[in-house]
Amino acid sequence: MSAVVITGANRGIGLEMCRQFAARGEAVIAVCRSSSPALDALGVRVEVGVDVTDLASVQALAQRLEGASISLLVNNAGVLFRGGLDALDEEEIRLQFEVNSMGPLRVTSALRGSLARGGKVAIVTSRMGSIEDNDSGGSYGYRMSKAAVNAVGKSLSIDLRGEEISVVLLHPGWVRTEMTRGSGLIDASEAAQGLIRRMDTVTLEQSGSFWHQNGEALPW
Repeated sequence: MSAVVITGANRGIGLEMCRQFAARGEAVIAVCRSSSPALDALGVRVEVGVDVTDLASVQALAQRLEGASISLLVNNAGVLFRGGLDALDEEEIRLQFEVNSMGPLRVTSALRGSLARGGKVAIVTSRMGSIEDNDSGGSYGYRMSKAAVNAVGKSLSIDLRGEEISVVLLHPGWVRTEMTRGSGLIDASEAAQGLIRRMDTVTLEQSGSFWHQNGEALPW
């Protein structure tokens, strides 16, 4: 059976995607550093101890998943710090690059051998990575890391096209989660529903494109 693999799966949007994919009968592999009671309650396969900033950890995951057929890889793990010009924290900026930019590249590269031909890779990014859309400034590390992962996704779409693997970059909206400290316009369940809809409908011809979960095409 083919599987849906989701990183950052123990809470927030990742947890909701696991819940919704499992509810429709998908074989879900939930990937995280540590599980949560809510994730354990779903009854899906949970792979813990995976830190997307650590190559050895990601390679160990790839070994455990050897032989699996991954129809959809969702790179969802992410971190957000709100550093402005007057409060730059270089360590926080570096961590955001490690998780938000390098993480999806590490995971996709490591799991490439298990990706099914004709499968899909989704990267949960942010419209805050759009240079054209930036009209408020600030959040330097987050904006930079999301712009970088957008470049990662575009390159992956080119490099994986020969394997008929579609790559899509997705903005979930401003979502009320622990990462946003409960602020936002929509709940994680609504964001997950929109993200899944975009993943379901993206085609190889659209590979490398950047979308809001509500169906709006986003600028670079």
